Amino acid sequence: MQKSSTCSFMYGELTDKKTIEKVRQTFDNYESNCFEILLYKKNRTPVWFYMQIAPIRNEHDKVVLFLCTFKDITLFKQPIEDDSTKGWTKFARLTRALTNSRSVLQQLTPMNKAEVVHKHSRLAEVLQLGSDILPQYKQEAPKTPPHIILHYCAFKTTWDWVILILTFYTAIMVPYNVSFKTKQNNIAWLVLDSVVDVIFLVDIVLNFHTTFVGPGGEVISDPKLIRMNYLKTWFVIDLLSCLPYDIINAFENVDEGISSLFSSLKVVRLLRLGRVARKLDHYLEYGAAVLVLLVCVFGLVAHWLACIWYSIGDYEVIDEITNTLKKDSWLCQLAETIGTPYRYNATGTGQWEGGPSKDSLYITSLYFTMTSLTTIGFGNIAPTTDGEKIFSVAMMMVGCK
Repeated sequence: MQKSSTCSFMYGELTDKKTIEKVRQTFDNYESNCFEILLYKKNRTPVWFYMQIAPIRNEHDKVVLFLCTFKDITLFKQPIEDDSTKGWTKFARLTRALTNSRSVLQQLTPMNKAEVVHKHSRLAEVLQLGSDILPQYKQEAPKTPPHIILHYCAFKTTWDWVILILTFYTAIMVPYNVSFKTKQNNIAWLVLDSVVDVIFLVDIVLNFHTTFVGPGGEVISDPKLIRMNYLKTWFVIDLLSCLPYDIINAFENVDEGISSLFSSLKVVRLLRLGRVARKLDHYLEYGAAVLVLLVCVFGLVAHWLACIWYSIGDYEVIDEITNTLKKDSWLCQLAETIGTPYRYNATGTGQWEGGPSKDSLYITSLYFTMTSLTTIGFGNIAPTTDGEKIFSVAMMMVGCK
């Protein structure tokens, strides 16, 4: 347990009582102030000090320590003799002391209160995404080249929020499109996904011109170092995540195997969630934020597992060897229950057709994963094939943790 101390035992008898009280209040109120105090050496020699107190705040705007600066001003209070000033008048010795200490006193002059007490608003603190924001006592805008962007400026913060929202959009839509094999024939969705790809591409360009915090806590603004750092870290992942898979997948004449390959490559975009997790780690100090994040993560995991659950069922509902429908599959049972059974060659295509709509399939898959993760398991949807059972066991192991 830490206990604050104002070192009251060191005050001399001639120190003003009001000054002692001001020192105590300065520490208690986390303020910045300056005083003239009298202390004693071991031999009981009195020494006057000009004392300045400055609170030091961390990146969360909390005072973690106090910086106390002491300047011996005994010569100003009571000029004393030394070997170099023997024979001098008191006025001459005082004049020399004033001349030698002028620059120091200028440095010790209290700063403007507006400069000392600088607190971020709560909203700005919450909206700031960068987990590597500089603490307040290091926040001095460095001189950067014209094309370099500070990683904690307002523009970069807003841009990070846009990338965060689009990353969550990608984390939801990519698994759904891959597992449910949705071909982007809808022009509106195709345009939206293309805009997302362009924004991710612009983000790569900005990252080549954005400062970062070095290992020693300093802001790195050297363009060459910035490029090397980005190339070594997130460049490859960001580049793979912004390739226009949807545009290639939208053409009707694309081979089915190539189309499936490009759909699978879209999963690489989920690696961007690693950057999101790194930027959101400083929210862990807020109870409400932790609760919201846990709910979002649980829903996102359930969504991913629902897509995998449907993919397994869709792969095993048809016996490829006999080209027959597996009656015990959960997809077949769902189709019979809601009155949309599978039919073979209903429109002359020579393939199995019909079955539940994709909306029904997704809602049912999400319902099953939610009940399994929460260990409720009503049993109205149950795994029947070996693949479904293995996946269900793995999902229940995740849920029990």
